[in-house]
Amino acid sequence: MSDQKRSAKKHTPTAFGIDIGGSGIKGAPVNLETGEFSAGRVRIPTPLPATPDAVARTVAQVIDAFHLPPELRVGVTFPAVILHGVAQSAANVDPSWIGTNVETAVARATGRSVVAVNDADAAGYAETLYGAARNNAGVVIVVTLGTGIGSAIIVDGVLVPNTELGHLEIDGHDAESKAADSAREREGLDWAQWSARLQRYFKTVENLFWPDLIVVGGGVSKHHAMFLPLLDLRTKIVPAELRNAAGIVGAAALASRTTRPD
Repeated sequence: MSDQKRSAKKHTPTAFGIDIGGSGIKGAPVNLETGEFSAGRVRIPTPLPATPDAVARTVAQVIDAFHLPPELRVGVTFPAVILHGVAQSAANVDPSWIGTNVETAVARATGRSVVAVNDADAAGYAETLYGAARNNAGVVIVVTLGTGIGSAIIVDGVLVPNTELGHLEIDGHDAESKAADSAREREGLDWAQWSARLQRYFKTVENLFWPDLIVVGGGVSKHHAMFLPLLDLRTKIVPAELRNAAGIVGAAALASRTTRPD
């Protein structure tokens, strides 16, 4: 990475988003009017082991690659259930995160005000503000298909956090064990075979929540033409638009809208 620091534009509302993943920690300042990065994204490999101190230091390195005003809010996605800033689980990071206050750990390393959010929640919220679900009132469900199934529910623009719909029990199985994109790859399913599983999954979801719109994200969404037309649902279902930027954008947007007590 170049020693030259990147500068965020200051003439528009801006917040900083960090996406903590199992392989990389990525960050960028986000123009909150457009949902676009206001400077080029920086990525640093996730440290091994991915302990709280090591990850927090890496987050600080990403932030320090930019010239940012000290008052700029920072939003951090984390692959876990997050309750009041505290990780209740740990996916693709060290188990020592469980019970750790993510916001406190990152704030201590960066000296900044921090809001932590589940990674799927951040991606879903970004889609409602700037992506495939923008201008949609009512109940929107965003589902990410990847190694597992992530989910976000947004009701009239308000995020309902930590829904974990990938862990619904369907036909005696954890849903993501059968319907995630990793199951398609692992079992060598063709698109039609996988779509049959998705049909069962999404039918269950819509019968439970009666959403107005379902948005499908994750890396496989770039192949949406191969499987979304095969689904027969009463709910409109569309591919996500923000793709890999969604986590950073959603984290920044939530940080700008979330208040924390002093």
